[in-house]
Amino acid sequence: MALAVAVAATAITGVTVASGGPRERPVRASVTGSAEFRLPYLADDDVRSLTFDAYAAPFSRPIPGLPGTGGLPTDARGTVKVSHYSAREHITYTAEGAVDCLVTAPGSASLTAVITKVSPGGPHWLGERMGFSVYDGGTDERGRASGDRVGYSWDDTVNWTTGTPRHEDAVNSCMAPAPFAPVTEGGYRVRHADLPNWPTN
Repeated sequence: MALAVAVAATAITGVTVASGGPRERPVRASVTGSAEFRLPYLADDDVRSLTFDAYAAPFSRPIPGLPGTGGLPTDARGTVKVSHYSAREHITYTAEGAVDCLVTAPGSASLTAVITKVSPGGPHWLGERMGFSVYDGGTDERGRASGDRVGYSWDDTVNWTTGTPRHEDAVNSCMAPAPFAPVTEGGYRVRHADLPNWPTN
């Protein structure tokens, strides 16, 4: 009888009840993992990787002029780490950002992060928002990540205003291109959860 009640509670509320333990919080969307990837249109010896530790935190970033919400249903927290080894320069450039937005669908996600750290010689990204996308292709028969992909907003082929002069546009919250780059090592996990309802009071 107790088991049936626990199963029913999970089915209705999404809350897991551990036997004799505290009730767990409802599942929130998240993107986690680290992977290297290749650019499908460029053959070089560079090593590029992205690491995500991002979690939904709805209504946690108050917005002036938006009463009664405390923020947006897409608010998020966590970190993004960027690493790029340049074979030509024999140096690895890194950057780190604070996640501020996350939205998911089954197997995919887009998120943004404001860059807080850049290694010496790296790009002039401090204070800028960057967009990322992830496709979680699941696992193969050995339990390894399979078919994962990733995308990002600063690539030379995306987020450009055409015309003269050409320039890179700013990235707003949760904006990112499709995950165009295949993962070659490592993998990602996207845990999907629908966005919560706006508060009624």
